[in-house]
Amino acid sequence: MRLSYSLGSLLTIEQILDCAKILKKYSPDVVWIPETWGMENFSMLSMVSQIVPSKIGSSIINVYSRSPALVAMGAATIDTISNGRLILGLGTSSEPIVKDWHGQEFEKPVSRIKEYIEIIRLALSGKKVDYNGKFFSLKNFSLLIKPPRKHIPIYLAAVNQKMTDLTWQIADGAIFYLRPISELRKTVEKMQRKRRIDVTCQLVTCMSDDSEKAKTRAKKTLAFYVSVGKIYRDFLSKNGFQKESANIFDEYKKSGLKSNYEFVSDSMLNQLAICGTPNECIKQLQKFRDVGIDLPIIQFNPIDDVFESFKLLVSTLSDAN
Repeated sequence: MRLSYSLGSLLTIEQILDCAKILKKYSPDVVWIPETWGMENFSMLSMVSQIVPSKIGSSIINVYSRSPALVAMGAATIDTISNGRLILGLGTSSEPIVKDWHGQEFEKPVSRIKEYIEIIRLALSGKKVDYNGKFFSLKNFSLLIKPPRKHIPIYLAAVNQKMTDLTWQIADGAIFYLRPISELRKTVEKMQRKRRIDVTCQLVTCMSDDSEKAKTRAKKTLAFYVSVGKIYRDFLSKNGFQKESANIFDEYKKSGLKSNYEFVSDSMLNQLAICGTPNECIKQLQKFRDVGIDLPIIQFNPIDDVFESFKLLVSTLSDAN
């Protein structure tokens, strides 16, 4: 069965490279590198590609902080360096990141990402790009280098229904995150009847021989995303966790992230995350496979020593896979 790992933003550059060396022994299907406000994605993908033989993926590059021509250049470069192993994960990010950090207006994200992908695919095909859209206008652009592949797989991060619909219309795969198991099953079954694509889901994962410590760690991660991510907070509120989402956010406004994780219910934890002892995590991973996730993405959340925590996680799930 397929399995992949996301070496998250909590890690330092050195820790990511150390984790990649561990993954080299197990050959997962994909190693994903995120990009938020820490390390730059293409640089890290380049380094990781020289360590692991697996496919490598961006999860995700937002479509506001770079031009589509620049992303096409970056994708062509990484695909060349990795000898054709790149999965290009794209998303719209959120208004605070786009507007406050990158100085761009967060407008019509679905229409914008559609144009973005059209331009990238034109450029990677080797054709000259003359494009006149609502958001982008390019004249006489073409790549100076020729990537190993004319078609690099593009996966889209999807939360709301409009982005989910677009993903199934134009993308090679979907990247889901923080979706309750019950909702995931319905969405995947419905969308895959329209057109089959690769369905991935990034899963907050915390493993320890101390089950309670792992659960607390997972609750803190969930509380963080509910607190700072309005798009996730709103989605969870509409899909069974209105009370929890409100309580977590209210406490965040009062006292920050110190204790608001205590409002993450056991039901919320069971529906959204993988956490506990090695045996508990193996069983929970299977639950997500059973709802139609083709490629689980294990989002590593370290507990205590990063190196030992990651070795426990990878060895456990690889042996059970």
